[in-house]
Amino acid sequence: MSTERLNPDDLEVAPGFTHERLQGWVPDLASEDELRGALEKAFDYRGDVKITRKDGSVVEGYLYDRKQAATLSGSLARVLPADGSPRVSIPYSDIAALVFSERDPAAGKSWEAWVRKYWEKKAAGEPAEIKPEAWT
Repeated sequence: MSTERLNPDDLEVAPGFTHERLQGWVPDLASEDELRGALEKAFDYRGDVKITRKDGSVVEGYLYDRKQAATLSGSLARVLPADGSPRVSIPYSDIAALVFSERDPAAGKSWEAWVRKYWEKKAAGEPAEIKPEAWT
């Protein structure tokens, strides 16, 4: 058995993921590739999006799932509306415009910041526990 200690800095580590700053972005949806790319980013976005359909109706909420198919009419964006109404599936072919909300609830937050806040509270003698923040 080796007495050698492992140095975590020498271990193989996967690089972290950097989120794009998409708050308030209004993507150009002129081509099929632009539409598909924007909806992929919307799926990874942690805030709400506003989808305007070609008939003029608007759905605002969290894009929680999508189904990609060979055609735009077969591809679907699944949205949990912000107003609490039932979930909707919108064919990509019905989407005229997409707007990302001005607020990404997870922007600027990291595990390290969360733990640092915990230890600062503990050091100050305040009650501290690690739990998710309430959604507002």
